[in-house]
Amino acid sequence: MDALRVLTVAAAVGGGLMAGIFFAFSVFVMRALASLPAERGIAAMQALNRTILTPLFLLLFLGVGVLGAVLAVIGPPSCLVGGALYVLGVLVVTGARNVPWNNELDALAPNTAEAADYWAGYLRRWTAWNHVRTVASTGAAVAYVVT
Repeated sequence: MDALRVLTVAAAVGGGLMAGIFFAFSVFVMRALASLPAERGIAAMQALNRTILTPLFLLLFLGVGVLGAVLAVIGPPSCLVGGALYVLGVLVVTGARNVPWNNELDALAPNTAEAADYWAGYLRRWTAWNHVRTVASTGAAVAYVVT
């Protein structure tokens, strides 16, 4: 197998793994947290946001972006599509939307009225933009698979 194929397979698998993570949050994790009393949902989301930041997750999350950028330059047009979907729809959206809201949530004490007020809007905004990340990472994985 040549180097381009290895990189493309790695990007497809990584994009698929990321799509699965985002899908899980969109389909059931956020709904489960929303069903809890605000204080418990907030505390659980704060714990999730802290726990997910592991070297393995960061390698996958950022590594797929790096692979996408490389493949966009050296690969066929479908790799350009995959790279653009991942970089814009996952990395940019995460940095511009989801992470800032996570940081704002993390700064709140879960048992306050301020946190409860923030929580309702957070759930709607965060999940809507997570849907974007789900679609973008799925689209990236498909673009690499069809290469």
